[in-house]
Amino acid sequence: MSHQTTEHQIPLNIAVLTVSDTRNESNDSSGQYLVDSLVSCGHILAAKKIVIDDIYQIRSAISQWIAADDLQAVLITGGTGFTSRDSTPEAVTPLLDKIVDGFGELFRAVSLQQIGTSTIQSRALAGMANKTMLFCMPGSTGACRTAWEEIISSQLDSRQGPCNFVPQLKGIDIAACQHRN
Repeated sequence: MSHQTTEHQIPLNIAVLTVSDTRNESNDSSGQYLVDSLVSCGHILAAKKIVIDDIYQIRSAISQWIAADDLQAVLITGGTGFTSRDSTPEAVTPLLDKIVDGFGELFRAVSLQQIGTSTIQSRALAGMANKTMLFCMPGSTGACRTAWEEIISSQLDSRQGPCNFVPQLKGIDIAACQHRN
């Protein structure tokens, strides 16, 4: 992580992936919440997709996005629980170059106050792959709200100090952005 911040926010290109066997564009409230939130914070929705809870379909969508030159983050909702169909962590973990252990820990700590000890069943995780941040969170809209508002939005904001993930992302030149301000 870097202690570099900017005076003005750097808009990031962010993709949203919903992992669900039952959701579609008309009832994907969690994916839509993430889209609305990232756009309202000044970021750019680069792509949005819904895939069934299948390791290979999840990996395929994410692999295309992390290979793209102009995408800095992927928000993934769903598939992080303990049912037999929940496979997002198994799909994502092998793709990661680095794991952000603190994300899952902090998410569960914040969630404890909202849903009690049921938070231990969340396998929320985050990491970096090809200089692209990936955040995996539960499928409920409330969990997405918690993750976005309490953790993710500030860590994808180049103004957040003492540090944030933005200087580590592909296509971001903090020094050049500071000179433009």
